[in-house]
Amino acid sequence: MPRPEDPALPDRIPAATVIVFRSAGAGKPPELLMVTRSRNMAFAGGAAVFPGGRVDPADYDLAAALAGPIPVDEAAHRVAAIRETLEETGLAIGVTGRVDADIARAARALLLEHGILEPVLAAMDWRLDIGSVLPFARWFPKNEKLPRLFDTRFYLADLGTGAVDITVDETENTRLYWISAADALAAAERGDLSVIFPTRRNLERLAQFPDFAAAAQDCSRFPVQTITPHIAEEHGQRWLCIPEDAGYPVTREPLDDVLRG
Repeated sequence: MPRPEDPALPDRIPAATVIVFRSAGAGKPPELLMVTRSRNMAFAGGAAVFPGGRVDPADYDLAAALAGPIPVDEAAHRVAAIRETLEETGLAIGVTGRVDADIARAARALLLEHGILEPVLAAMDWRLDIGSVLPFARWFPKNEKLPRLFDTRFYLADLGTGAVDITVDETENTRLYWISAADALAAAERGDLSVIFPTRRNLERLAQFPDFAAAAQDCSRFPVQTITPHIAEEHGQRWLCIPEDAGYPVTREPLDDVLRG
């Protein structure tokens, strides 16, 4: 099934990324799963990002086969978020059925073999639970200097507590780790992490939440809108800005300081 086209967003590549929460224990902020992309990648090479990637035609096919109230285009993005997380990290989210480290490892190997999620679901006796993947944000930066323009939908997923096995895929990414939003921002300030503009703004928003429930509540307070950063000038300084009403505590950054991918 071909992906739907949005005439308002020409030349876009539909993509999905997921912010996976893990409880770090009483009194501690939640940890988020992040990856560091290979420096060889054309987009965001060397940057710390959340797992994700483009939406494939097979994701639309699988979404079309689902019975439910979620539109196919939206469901396909959630399918892509689930698929990319398993492929990039070995973590199974958004599915119901038996999941343990060995099963997740086998599922990932099967996904890498076939490249699509449907046979993995059948082999593992899993069902998709796309309702557990919550819409959080949507970013479509229009930058003529970027080789490709990604229209990316961000989602939230809750892992809860407990130890899980995660393994970097070693093709697109070089490092895989759990870190709180505040610690990721501090690492970026020290120069230990490279963080592009959308990731930094999302980390600042995520750092406000003491747990997944608070993040989920924030999603209901701020319906997803497409965020396209724009340049504004004030007192002789140029800023890269985003809307003031999208739930972000920081809505602009000096253009000279911005890492845009």
